[in-house]
Amino acid sequence: MITGAFIIPTGIGASIGGFAGDASFWARKFASKSRLIVNPNVVNAACFSGITDNMLYVEGYTLDEFFKGNIELKPSINNKIGVIFDKSIPKNVFNVHINTINAVKTVYGIDVCDYEITNENVGIEFFIDNSGASTGNVKNLDTLRKAASNLLNRGAEALAIVCHFPEEQGVDYANGIGVDPVGGVEAIISHFISMEFKVPCAHAPAFSDITISTDIVDSRCSAEYITPTFLPCILIGLSNAPKIVPVNYGKYKISELDYLVVPYNSIGNIPVLQMLKHNKPVFAIKENKTVLDITPEKFYKKCIIRNTYLEVFEELFAKKNKSL
Repeated sequence: MITGAFIIPTGIGASIGGFAGDASFWARKFASKSRLIVNPNVVNAACFSGITDNMLYVEGYTLDEFFKGNIELKPSINNKIGVIFDKSIPKNVFNVHINTINAVKTVYGIDVCDYEITNENVGIEFFIDNSGASTGNVKNLDTLRKAASNLLNRGAEALAIVCHFPEEQGVDYANGIGVDPVGGVEAIISHFISMEFKVPCAHAPAFSDITISTDIVDSRCSAEYITPTFLPCILIGLSNAPKIVPVNYGKYKISELDYLVVPYNSIGNIPVLQMLKHNKPVFAIKENKTVLDITPEKFYKKCIIRNTYLEVFEELFAKKNKSL
């Protein structure tokens, strides 16, 4: 079986995959024919998850390290997950998350081994930058570091992080316009934990308002509007996320990847550059556009431009392309 990567960066307004698990359909289709590396943004959908057994759930910083050849991935099943909670999460919201953990453990048998509340408020700020992408600030990364260290010392093998976001995403996002405003700062949090501890991790925001809206929203983000917590999808993803191991100790490494699929105008990233250096196919999908303007024509002309995900799927699998 061949191995590919299906990546959609978070917080850049991808028309497919920029909302809540709305790229899952295509990721699942590709994963039905090949082993598939995905970043959490592709399959996370609040109380749902698009993850399948044939996917490798890998956070963004770790993805970059993998593509640079600095680490490898080792399959893992039923990881012991520790959950970090931001101290500033209100008690009623915290209680909903504890019920969520217990529900996920009961229904899926996922091993959430422990949780830790940070000693201090994490201090999240999020906003849209001049490029139109979402970003933000984390005022107290050190309190996250201490909580993560405590959980790992108590046996956790993967970390779910839940930080307090006092504001909602906004009307534009609910209407399927623009970018997910919290995605950029979520990436900052998960990148930091991955860099510090070299373990699988993912982040879910906890909002102060946990009431469920009865307004009809864009279908691509609807998963986030029927639940008060976004924690289930990251627990499901982290349960079987691959271990991050040194070179020569893993099963999967960049030299064995067969293809990479990315949005058309956001190709300015490490996975694309490294795949091209290894003379491996990178497919840039025109139907999936973002707020960025980094296109193959301007930067990496070796990328293979295709109009749709279906076109690439058929090229790779339906036609039984033997060149891979």
